[in-house]
Amino acid sequence: MKSGKHLANLETAWLDKFATEEEIFSHIHAGDRIFIGTGCGEPQYLVQALVNFVKSKPKAIFDAELIHVWTLGIAPYTDEKFQDTFRLDSFFIGDSTRNAVNRGTADYTPVPLSAVPGLFRREIRPIDVALIQTSVPDKHGYMSLGISVDIVKAATEKASMIVAQINSNMPRVQGDGFINIKDIDFVIHHDEPLLEYTLESPGEIIQAIGKYVSRIIEDESTIQVGYGIVPNAVVSYLDKKKHLGVHTELLSDGIVDLMKRGVVDNTKKSIDTGKTVSAFCMGKKETYEFLDENPTIEFKTIDYVSNPLIIAKNRLMTAINSAMEIDLTGQATAESLGGAFHFGIGGQADFMRGAVLAHGGKSILALPSTALNDTVSRIVPSLMEGTGVTLTRGDVHYVVTEYGIAYLHGKNIRERAMDLIAIAHPKFRPWLIEEAKKRLLIYKDQAFIPGERGEYREALETYRTTRIGLSLLLRPVKIGDESLLKDFFYALSEDSMYRRFFSVRMDMPHKRLQEFVVVDYAKRMVILAIFEGKDRESVVGLGQFDMNKDMHTAEVALVIKDGYQNMGIGHELLSYLSHLARKRGLLGFTAEVLAENKPMLNLFENMGFEIEKRISEAAYEMRLMFREV
Repeated sequence: MKSGKHLANLETAWLDKFATEEEIFSHIHAGDRIFIGTGCGEPQYLVQALVNFVKSKPKAIFDAELIHVWTLGIAPYTDEKFQDTFRLDSFFIGDSTRNAVNRGTADYTPVPLSAVPGLFRREIRPIDVALIQTSVPDKHGYMSLGISVDIVKAATEKASMIVAQINSNMPRVQGDGFINIKDIDFVIHHDEPLLEYTLESPGEIIQAIGKYVSRIIEDESTIQVGYGIVPNAVVSYLDKKKHLGVHTELLSDGIVDLMKRGVVDNTKKSIDTGKTVSAFCMGKKETYEFLDENPTIEFKTIDYVSNPLIIAKNRLMTAINSAMEIDLTGQATAESLGGAFHFGIGGQADFMRGAVLAHGGKSILALPSTALNDTVSRIVPSLMEGTGVTLTRGDVHYVVTEYGIAYLHGKNIRERAMDLIAIAHPKFRPWLIEEAKKRLLIYKDQAFIPGERGEYREALETYRTTRIGLSLLLRPVKIGDESLLKDFFYALSEDSMYRRFFSVRMDMPHKRLQEFVVVDYAKRMVILAIFEGKDRESVVGLGQFDMNKDMHTAEVALVIKDGYQNMGIGHELLSYLSHLARKRGLLGFTAEVLAENKPMLNLFENMGFEIEKRISEAAYEMRLMFREV
């Protein structure tokens, strides 16, 4: 990132390439297609010089088409006074071009970025002029495209004329982004700070999302992190992970920080082992300096980086992206709402699909539950008419908001809807329930307790280890757990069902299951004992208490899955239920236990309660009072 003495020598050797701006731009003709380098790699001086040229010679260029991915800088060419000179066509929409696209004075081409180099090479989108920014040439005349290789390299391969802004602030980045000065038509040497991309500090909501996402990501995973504050903030919660790899379209400050900490070492990657692979970078000056001549980082063309078949070669590939909105069936948009365009397809769909195809891969969609100061839900009954579907129902494994994690993969529409409602903002859940009923997405008689009494109690999640070393997650039941509990109850033997319900009835229809999953926490508590599998939780025990009306106690009941009895699970469940009851100020429990149910009687007797019991027919009626500590 420094000018060498060879620059002066190169200028002498290639004198015809170091022309004046007026001479360079005089080679642009009416109707030419002009490509501009991407994002933070945009050649700002060249762009402004082109605009100044047009201002001084209004009739020199007209009906030219400007092509790029997006710009973070100013976009003077979108001004209406240049409408006869330039027409922008962008593959992604940024802040400075959004208004122009939506008022119809600029165009947006919806295509995955991985397909763009093919459009250039096959001349479906011909390039007449490429305006790029490079590092200072080395002694051999090679310049680096630096922080933007993506579609820029393909544009330089097909452009009829290439104009390069040499900038000593541009890092030399290893990989595919080298171009020799002999292949450049014109060169302008102008140093200026590279554009920087900074995000606001994440608030409590984004931090909560980051913590949830970090639970999902395994050690030795290869990660992709998308554009925006949510995916970028997630990275900061991965600092305890080990041996992460990176294969990502966008390289961010957060990923570079993980590299500096040694969290990302790329040693376990299936391909490009030992290398962080990316296509472009948007970040701070310090990040750009870290990239310079760094042998552990390679920038490759976007048709390699974002190719789903390449992505899928990475074991434990994990794609982390965000969206503007997702409906109750799992369709999501990251590009438009109704008829208004906001962003673009980018590489999100490619990475989410590639991750799904990878061995052990997973796709994660992380988004706040609301927008516009909690006035709009991002989880909606259905996407608005005209909205672009960026991700289909089959693209997403996990959806994460500040209210938890919904796992959609392999779930039917009813299960998806219930899981997504459970992580929506509480004030929108009653509306979502009613809308889902109207659309027949869920049961017409689906029960629901609105407000704080029915909200999931994340704070009550806890991990316990039984006396024989089994690791359990103890957590409250969720409204979307109906399918899990159905499997649990139907796996119980006739004896276990009879001891729990005092009945030979074995069926567990939806109406009966709702009694367990729809919980008024002011009156009840239902805790599940769970083994956390890689892709699915498994319920091995259930404990509950219901407040008694006539005394300050609660009726307690437990059931443990056959095959897991006498392993200490019941002890952990009852111990935790006792802890929660004490916190409510309850005096103790009541219980009804069959006289033949010796294991349960022994459990109660060994828990330290002050016990009163009397036999009634074939069962004991028990009072289990808490001893003062």
